[in-house]
Amino acid sequence: METLFLSCLIGGILYALVSVIFGDWLGQALDGAFDFLSLDGHSWLSPTALVGGITVFGGAGVMLQRYTAWGSAAIVTAALFIALLAGTAVFFLYIKPMEESENSIAFSLDGMSGMLGDVLVPIPAHGYGEVMVKVGAGFTNQIAASFEGVEIAGGSRVVVVEVRDSTLYVSEVDLS
Repeated sequence: METLFLSCLIGGILYALVSVIFGDWLGQALDGAFDFLSLDGHSWLSPTALVGGITVFGGAGVMLQRYTAWGSAAIVTAALFIALLAGTAVFFLYIKPMEESENSIAFSLDGMSGMLGDVLVPIPAHGYGEVMVKVGAGFTNQIAASFEGVEIAGGSRVVVVEVRDSTLYVSEVDLS
């Protein structure tokens, strides 16, 4: 049994080291030759959770075998339970939050209501100008019109009141 446990532990550690150190390089060098092996579908089948569970199974088995007087069946059962707990913890504490996080520079015009911006091109009372609005870590320039039908000078600070027909309707705001 010790050979099984050590094989799982060492195999998991080697997999982690190789994937961290050489993962991107191997993926590019082999040009996706092993993409058919990926487990698309349920995210709990991800290699991180599976290999993590196998590694913990091996480590728990070695520890239980050396430090308890339990029989082989009890050790394997306890090691499987511990591995299942560890794999579940990795899934819910690491994989699931990472899947739900978003790292994107995309934005929606409809979500710009209430945002502050600066007038780049003066906005006439009944016409269009241009404003710069900070979105995420960057800025975007958008066509703007006066919400109140008044002229807004260049360099003025504005707030987006509403968005209609891909145009930001803004009002001048004084934040001082």
